[in-house]
Amino acid sequence: MSVHTLGSIGESGTIAASATHLTKKFGSFTAVDDVSFQIEQNKIYGFLGRNGAGKTTVMQMMTAQMRQSAGEVSIFGQRPWENPLALSHMCFVKESQKYPDDLKVKNAISQASHILPHWENDFAAELLRDFDLPLGRKIKKLSRGMTSALGIVIGLASRAPLTFFDEPYLGLDAVSRHMFYDRLLADYAEHPRTVVLSTHLIDEVSDLIEHVILIDKGKIVLDADSDTLRESVFEITGPARAVDSFASGHRTLRRTALGASARATIDGRLIESQKSDGAAAGLSIEPVPLQQLIIERTTAETEEAVS
Repeated sequence: MSVHTLGSIGESGTIAASATHLTKKFGSFTAVDDVSFQIEQNKIYGFLGRNGAGKTTVMQMMTAQMRQSAGEVSIFGQRPWENPLALSHMCFVKESQKYPDDLKVKNAISQASHILPHWENDFAAELLRDFDLPLGRKIKKLSRGMTSALGIVIGLASRAPLTFFDEPYLGLDAVSRHMFYDRLLADYAEHPRTVVLSTHLIDEVSDLIEHVILIDKGKIVLDADSDTLRESVFEITGPARAVDSFASGHRTLRRTALGASARATIDGRLIESQKSDGAAAGLSIEPVPLQQLIIERTTAETEEAVS
């Protein structure tokens, strides 16, 4: 492929980005260990994991802010390293974005409008009003929350075909965080694009995320559509014998005793007849919320690795 041509942009189902055997080492420490995944266009991805799991390092390699030790990265069919065309179709909003000391909010917005080819000025102005950002103030004088809001404005108004948000809301109160989620979802509905959202506030974003990539200790431990996940893990509560009998045919992620009753979290899809049989045995069967599911999966992976 010519370095002057990107792959198809904007076609749902095609690949926006991919990592193949991606590895990053810092001396003897392996931060990202042989990671492979694909990111489809026009989806919102949740890139999830505990602090230090490797999320930011992966995103830095995907956006050519850090070179990998091994493996390959592809952005719209091209390697992004020292590739201005590929980079122009991405926007990376980092947790601790650094700005020049004398730069004002209005200067940052002006620079972004010239650098990012898909920039939307009217949307940026609307977002600046929503987050009550003072255009004439130096960024170094902003609170942490206001600095985070500035990054959010740039990330959303960029309308980049591929946008990475790395914990973008640190310092924002709950109202401002939900404003971000609302603006993201509304603009995504009108202007579909690929969004990768790294976060540990899983409950808050669970309704936005269409696909989950879970990384733990530098490895991908889960890569699945959110709807599929929600139908793959269930919490079973009821008489202990009935719970154990029902769970015996499934992988049990966790079991707790509650006197004569028990609660088990099982990994596996259930057909309607199984749910009916469980109800007839006096069991309560509920899908597990996404945040609990992530915790259970991460804990199970850790326990299996130790055992």
